[in-house]
Amino acid sequence: MRASSFYDCFSSLVCLTLCLEQLQLFAFASASINSNSEAEALLTWRDSLQNQTKNNLTSSWTYNPSTSNATNSSGKPEANASPCHWSGISCNKAGSVSNISLSDFGLQGTLHEFSFSSFPNLEYLDLSFNELFHVIPPQISSLIKLVSLELTNNQLSGRIPPEITLLRNLTFLSLEGNNLFDIIPKEIGNLKSLMELSLSYNRLTGSIPTSLGDLPNLTHLYLQHNNLSGNIPPNFGNFRKITVLYLWRNQLSGPIPPEIGYLKSLEDLNCGTNNLSGSIPTSLGNLTNLKWLYLGVNNLSGAIPTEIGKLKSMLGIDFGINQLNGSIPTSFGDLTNLTNLYLRDNQLSGSIPQEMEKLKKLVVLHLDTNQFSGYLPQYIGQGGSLTNFSASDNYLIGPIPKSLKTSTKLFRVRLNGNQLTSNLSEDFGVYPNLRFLDLSDNNLYGEILSNWGQCPQLTTLLLAGNNLTGSISTEIGNASQIHELDLSSNGLDGMIPEEFGRLTSLVKLKLDGNQLSGSVPSDFGSLTDLEYLDLSRNTLNSSIPSVLGDLLKLHYLNLSNNKFGQRIPVHLGKLAHLSQLDLSQNSIEGEIPSEVSNMESLEMLNLSHNNLSGSIPTSFGNMRGLSYVDISYNELEGPLPNSKAFQDAPPEALQGNKGLCGNVEDLEPCNEDSSKKVHGQKLVYVISFSLLATLLLLSSCFIIVFVVFRKKKHRDDERYNRHEEISFSTLNFDGKAMYEEIIKATEDFDSTYCIGRGGQGSVYKVNLSSANIVAVKKLHQLCNDDEKLHKEFLNEVRALTEIRHRNIVKLYGFCSHRQHSFLVYQYPERGSLATVLSNDDEAKELGWNQRVNIVKGVAHALCYMHHNCLEPIVHRDISSKNILLNADNEACVSDFGTAKFLNPDSANWTALAGTYGYIAPGNIVFRCFILLYIDYIFVLLYSSSLLVKLIGFGY
Repeated sequence: MRASSFYDCFSSLVCLTLCLEQLQLFAFASASINSNSEAEALLTWRDSLQNQTKNNLTSSWTYNPSTSNATNSSGKPEANASPCHWSGISCNKAGSVSNISLSDFGLQGTLHEFSFSSFPNLEYLDLSFNELFHVIPPQISSLIKLVSLELTNNQLSGRIPPEITLLRNLTFLSLEGNNLFDIIPKEIGNLKSLMELSLSYNRLTGSIPTSLGDLPNLTHLYLQHNNLSGNIPPNFGNFRKITVLYLWRNQLSGPIPPEIGYLKSLEDLNCGTNNLSGSIPTSLGNLTNLKWLYLGVNNLSGAIPTEIGKLKSMLGIDFGINQLNGSIPTSFGDLTNLTNLYLRDNQLSGSIPQEMEKLKKLVVLHLDTNQFSGYLPQYIGQGGSLTNFSASDNYLIGPIPKSLKTSTKLFRVRLNGNQLTSNLSEDFGVYPNLRFLDLSDNNLYGEILSNWGQCPQLTTLLLAGNNLTGSISTEIGNASQIHELDLSSNGLDGMIPEEFGRLTSLVKLKLDGNQLSGSVPSDFGSLTDLEYLDLSRNTLNSSIPSVLGDLLKLHYLNLSNNKFGQRIPVHLGKLAHLSQLDLSQNSIEGEIPSEVSNMESLEMLNLSHNNLSGSIPTSFGNMRGLSYVDISYNELEGPLPNSKAFQDAPPEALQGNKGLCGNVEDLEPCNEDSSKKVHGQKLVYVISFSLLATLLLLSSCFIIVFVVFRKKKHRDDERYNRHEEISFSTLNFDGKAMYEEIIKATEDFDSTYCIGRGGQGSVYKVNLSSANIVAVKKLHQLCNDDEKLHKEFLNEVRALTEIRHRNIVKLYGFCSHRQHSFLVYQYPERGSLATVLSNDDEAKELGWNQRVNIVKGVAHALCYMHHNCLEPIVHRDISSKNILLNADNEACVSDFGTAKFLNPDSANWTALAGTYGYIAPGNIVFRCFILLYIDYIFVLLYSSSLLVKLIGFGY
């Protein structure tokens, strides 16, 4: 019996052992089959990815015979390998894939070929930071054991599949940073185990489902940066474990639910950049663990709750860009751990509490664009941590806080737009980290000292609209990183430092509205990044430097209201990006360069109130982008260019010129004569540059004159005799009284009144009692004592009484007395041409266009004398001494002592008379006459004082 029992027990033990072995064999076979199935699924998905990324997995997802001896019916050798050792793949103890982590593997493709059902034991799936696109397949619901799903930062699109809410074991779900759209499935509330949910940075719309409030274990909720609308669900107050709640940058509206005050574990609340309205709930004062409270950029109104001051753990508050009113609660002084405080762009008023000086850990403080008044706390940010401080655009008065002078960590400061009064020279220090400083539009005084050049990181310095005086420190040139410098509207004087040429990073420079003098430094040509330059409303002089034409990025240039002279540099035509050019209210002369029309981006052009002359270049008609122009109060003439800006210009933009014409209001229409006149002026200008062209033009003119002169052969002797009888007396006034007045005014021709001296006489400037000024030429010898001199005296009187021309000096009277013989002339304000050319400064002021006008004036006078008088008059002594200039640099021919009246019926050969140079034709060799006159023109147009001295004054 005992033997039988023992046998039964032994048999049972053997059977049990055999069963266990079979079970182990079955389990091993099942695991092998499952592992091979997972490997095959992974390889199939890998092969569906785009070629350029597939190789990232090929290197590790390969067949290894040592890992498995099983045979796959498919015959694929790769499927025989276990994936547990592949890159990014982990398995459980049974050898089944439980974790797929392929974050940032550079994968490109879709999830369509991913066989979710092949991974029944998968718990963690991380495919974040790749380039997966298209939709999330609904088959994802097969991953029933999934605990964590992370598809962050891909290019997935479409809707969030409701099937994803069947993954009831999920504790972590992140679909952040994709292109998902439409609503959040309301079934999301079924994921009761969920602790962290991130759907941010998508294009989700609709309202926030209230079912989210049914997730009792949620600790982190990220819904920011979508297009969600509607209210914040009040049942969010059920999130008793939540620490982070991000709802910012959506379109949420309505009030902040007071139930948020129940979230005792909350540390970070951000509802900024929405359309939330109403007041800030006082219940937020119950969030004792709160560290960050961001409610900025909404429509919140009312006062800031004093209860906020109870949140002793608070590190950052943002209530900026709302409609809050009232004052800053004094309880804010108890937030001693506060580092960031943003209250900008509200309607807050009152004074800034002195208690804020206790916030010694402040790093960022923004109080700008409110209605604060009174004084700034003098020791605000005294802990030395302050880097960013802004209180601009308020009504603050008094000094700048003393603590700022020692706040060496300052990075950005904006106190502009107040009424602060401080000494800039004393109340600021040296800031090694300062990048941006704006103190403009205050009442600051003092000077700009060298300390600003010792801020090596400074990129923006704005000090405009203060009461700063003195010269600009040359040390500013050491701030080599500066991009924008605005010192406008102060009382700065002196010259612009040449060291500005070292500010090669400068993009915008404003020095307008000061008392700066001198010239613009030539070093400005080094500022090749400059886009905006305003030097207007100063007393800068000299010429506009041509180096400004090298600032090819310039789009705004204003040099108005200065004392710039000479011409507009042609180099400015290189400024192809310039949109606004203002050179008004200067003393610029000459013609407008045609190169200005090369400024193809120009929209606004102001050249008004200068001395510009000539015609407007026709090429301006091609400036299609030009929309505004002002050329008023110059000496321009001729037709307006055919462009909308000129044709539509208001009358006040064209008025005050010499002879503009066109089919616009208040201008005479252009006729053929005016067109010819403008054309002639341009021709003369071109001829002046070419000696050969000048020769051809003048040759033609004088040939015509010569022919006309030869044809005048029918004048009778009676007319000649009648004009031989000249009445020698003073003209238009009592001769005796005038004689006595001239003697008295010159103190009997005292040398004090002498303004010139020649071979035959001296010229005196005489101020008459009528307030007129005349020139009196007194002969050295009495006419009666010298027959030749007497003849020349009578000759000049006769010549000047015969003719009236704007380019011939006017004779007011003459006197032949036993004590004095003199002639009374029109007074030339600038004296003789020889005097002007012999003076370097005066010669430089005589511009090219003015020299051409002098040539034309003399030519007009000669033509008039040669063939417009009853008896042709040959001057015979044209020289620079005998050409007088008035205040407008108009030429007047004088000294007719050697002039000869030609008999039209006889040949008039004559000996050479007068000064060598130009000698008019009395039937002398005509070619010689032309060459001599050209010689006179050449010296005038190209003269310098040295050339005048070398050649002499006779032309």
